[in-house]
Amino acid sequence: MDLKQFVTIVPDWPKPGIKFKDITTLMDNGDAYRYATDQIVEYAKKRQIDLVVGPEARGFIIGCPVAYSLGVGFAPVRKEGKLPRETVKVEYGLEYGKDVLTIHKDAIKPGQRVLITDDLLATGGTIEATIKLVEELGGVVAGIAFLIELSYLDGKDKLDGYDILTLMTY
Repeated sequence: MDLKQFVTIVPDWPKPGIKFKDITTLMDNGDAYRYATDQIVEYAKKRQIDLVVGPEARGFIIGCPVAYSLGVGFAPVRKEGKLPRETVKVEYGLEYGKDVLTIHKDAIKPGQRVLITDDLLATGGTIEATIKLVEELGGVVAGIAFLIELSYLDGKDKLDGYDILTLMTY
């Protein structure tokens, strides 16, 4: 299935010159959403995944159905102050500043094989921070899966040495 036909390109959003890749038109098509999810599930099965981790919010949209299909748990990565129990955190750089991501301190058991999921690989900062959280808790990043990669932003360079699945590349 050509998943690109289900992604809507929105010009000049959120600012002039950006061609936003809107995945909501993929998600609202049951066949396309199932197909994309199934592709990630097959990738994950080959990596013997114990847990799926995804950063808010679109990482939840991608990761939760994958975790459900695999019969494994899902651990959310959220911005600071959004998780109710003890967390570990990592600060990471944004284009104009810094942000902080957190995960519950008990979300990952040492040695668990983790699949990280998100909708889009752009500059790689969010996923690089998510990897740090997983590894700080003793998890093994067994794979990383995205619907879309914006290859012209070179985000994959920050993920060197990790196994990556991308369903669409722009």
